[in-house]
Amino acid sequence: MSITDLTVKIPSSSRSTSIPSESKRKRSRWGTVEFKFYYVILCLALPIMIWIPITISSPSHPNYPQYQFKLSRGWLFGRDLDNSDSQYRSFRNNIPILTAVAALFLSLKYCWSRLCNVSQVPTDNLHLLPFNAVLSTLFLLGLHGSSILKLVAVISVNYVVAKTCKSSRLGPALTWAFNIGILFLNDRYNGYQFGEIFPSMEFLDQERYEGFYPRWHINFNITMLRLVSFSMDYYWACKNPVSVETGSSLDERQRQTTNHPVEMYSYVNYFAYALYSPLYIAGPIMTFNDFMWQFRRPLTITKSSVSGYFVRFICCLLTMEAILHFMYVVAIKDTRAWAGDTPAQIGMIGFWNLIIVWLKLLLPWRFFRLWALSDGIDPPENMIRCMANNYSTFGFWRSWHRSYNLWIIRYIYIPLGGMKNVFVNSVLVFTFVALWHDLTFKLLAWGWLVSLFILPEMLARYFLPSSRYSSTSWYRHVCAFGGVLNVLLMMTANLVGFVIGIDGLQFFLDELIETFAGIRYLIAVLFCLFVGVQLMFEYREEEMRKGIYRRC
Repeated sequence: MSITDLTVKIPSSSRSTSIPSESKRKRSRWGTVEFKFYYVILCLALPIMIWIPITISSPSHPNYPQYQFKLSRGWLFGRDLDNSDSQYRSFRNNIPILTAVAALFLSLKYCWSRLCNVSQVPTDNLHLLPFNAVLSTLFLLGLHGSSILKLVAVISVNYVVAKTCKSSRLGPALTWAFNIGILFLNDRYNGYQFGEIFPSMEFLDQERYEGFYPRWHINFNITMLRLVSFSMDYYWACKNPVSVETGSSLDERQRQTTNHPVEMYSYVNYFAYALYSPLYIAGPIMTFNDFMWQFRRPLTITKSSVSGYFVRFICCLLTMEAILHFMYVVAIKDTRAWAGDTPAQIGMIGFWNLIIVWLKLLLPWRFFRLWALSDGIDPPENMIRCMANNYSTFGFWRSWHRSYNLWIIRYIYIPLGGMKNVFVNSVLVFTFVALWHDLTFKLLAWGWLVSLFILPEMLARYFLPSSRYSSTSWYRHVCAFGGVLNVLLMMTANLVGFVIGIDGLQFFLDELIETFAGIRYLIAVLFCLFVGVQLMFEYREEEMRKGIYRRC
């Protein structure tokens, strides 16, 4: 057992052949006096960070009556449950249904595969794509009901645009204009009503035809990424046909960038990809090229790896359940029931809300990726670092919504010029990311804050490059101070975008810097963050000693 066994494994990070030799490995600091001091601080700080939100979630706390109405009956030690976050509640309450649907999907797929393999064992799984398309249609009929007609109409128009333009430069422009236009129209018209488009079809707006989740336009944000991926991959395949040897193997990155013969960009394959059931609702996001390569050259996904992934998902789910049963920070945040709380209590309300944001996104992504892995498809992993294990702004976004980050790099960042103009491209990218998430000023402010907050790290890398100063005794400590600044800036941006907004942040800052208790707490936070960043540094050094290399 090693501490690096906790690292989430992804194909592009583990390089067993790259384990450095003894002479090139950096000496471990885990047993030094410096790090033993850090362990003492960690053992003191962590219990306090857990104890504070539990105490303010007690029925005896003066603010408890203000948010009690948001709590529901729990199942753990007789405690109530804070299930007030609507986004997570929609997933948590439907886990049994989603599990049953996944089991049915996999059972039907297994039976079909057995029938297809009676006479011979195929070298690819292309024969499964039409069946996938049928299963996706049935899945969406149950999910969206009659609104599947709107969805199919949109993806069909996108297909026609891509096929008509082929290698013309007009193709990418029309693809982007069409899909961004649909995003705005979906928001403006709330997914449209049949009666407003064709009065004769008004009967399809009736509740009995709506399906389990009629708001198809909410999920379209994810679908739109797949539509753009198909169109751009097809455009590049028409411009640059690439021949790949039959027996050659492709890694994760090569599967994304290596084109297929143009006949592979058919409507059936496109339909099966765009509406692939395990990844339709929330992702993770795969490129069309990657998806098709995994059918043309099936990957070997062992039962033990799937079982291990299932255990990891259950552990994360139980962690979330424990937090929601003992820390009512979401309800406190929503009702702003923090009057009279100390700066430390207010700070922990913000911190644990961010932890819950991380977990409420991680759990659906892990669930749907587990479903895909069970089906023999290996989509990119999201959230390959814990939220509290990040000190770099760039690294944080590479690890957070990793599949989306890979999509952004391939279809936006590189076409815009990539590293040639990092700051301008980052502003454009995060503006798109904010508007893609939700057409609100709060998220637009978040996108611009993130773009602004990458500047300190860019300047530090320019003036203090590791290639020049990494051998000095002071460099690691200066980097740790920079990491502390990055952590504070990232927490600020995400509190604005996903938790309390600009007004709530103003209240938090007033309590932290305008009172003596707030300043004292802030000094303690800075010290603890410094210790935490030092531990993050050494953890990554330990990963490299084991041959694990990451840019986050």
